[in-house]
Amino acid sequence: MRSTLYAPGDQPEKLQKAVLRSADGVICDLEDAVAPANKDTARAVVAEFIRSQPTTGPALLVRINWGDLGIEDLRTLIPGCGSNIAALYLPKVSTVEELVRVDAELNLLERGSGLELGSITVVALLETARGILDARLIAEAPRVRRLAIGEADLSADLGIELTPGDEREMLMARAAVVLASAAAGIEPPVGPVSTDFRDLDALRHSTERLRRMGFRGRSCIHPAQVGIVNEVFTPTGPEVERAERLVQLYDRAVAAGRGVIADDGGKMIDEAVVRTARRVVAQHDHLNGSSRNAEHARGTT
Repeated sequence: MRSTLYAPGDQPEKLQKAVLRSADGVICDLEDAVAPANKDTARAVVAEFIRSQPTTGPALLVRINWGDLGIEDLRTLIPGCGSNIAALYLPKVSTVEELVRVDAELNLLERGSGLELGSITVVALLETARGILDARLIAEAPRVRRLAIGEADLSADLGIELTPGDEREMLMARAAVVLASAAAGIEPPVGPVSTDFRDLDALRHSTERLRRMGFRGRSCIHPAQVGIVNEVFTPTGPEVERAERLVQLYDRAVAAGRGVIADDGGKMIDEAVVRTARRVVAQHDHLNGSSRNAEHARGTT
């Protein structure tokens, strides 16, 4: 998913609007966006919302609460909605033990709900210094599909202030999350939200930096951010054409017994370069396939 849009779990009208905003995924938020007194209401609203949604459209994710409240979230949602939840966002993950506890609870709930064991995956949201330092272990923990970075909480934990338009203070943490994801063989990480939803130029530049660092998606807190995030994480036509050309040239060279070739501009091409090109082609094919399927489901094809 290129973009995921947060929507408060206790506000059904905002959840309904969120699925129309072109985000690849909608995060039904039971945590920060919901006041403590509204947690039970939010669980009921999110459960009904997920049950009412068609199988087409954006993926539905849920950010549960941390600790015991999160376990209550799972016990409310999984029995009736587990098969429709694309992934769970776990906030403030600092240790593997937290993920082991969630895994054990999900095992019980999946068995009791007739779901395939291990079918519910997790996005681990790293928001503490300890979480960043243990990112490699967390990435290898049960059910973890992706890592995400929560920089507002992380900045508070570290006592730092981000330089506007630069964010250099987060370079080490961002690199740690990208490295941990690659080392564990899981999907590339999700970038942090930008709390300034009015400065879309700054959002574009920041998202481009994240893409260059190895992130392959970003969470949004406002619908105005979604289009830019989607655009940045979508390969352009020329990028796709070049990638397809490199793959074709390399495959033909390998078939002829060669392992290294030169592209049309004279640059050396080997398996490492082609691996990146294959990712671009695969993402392009996936996005086109998802678009065609959505149009077919709406009856426009």
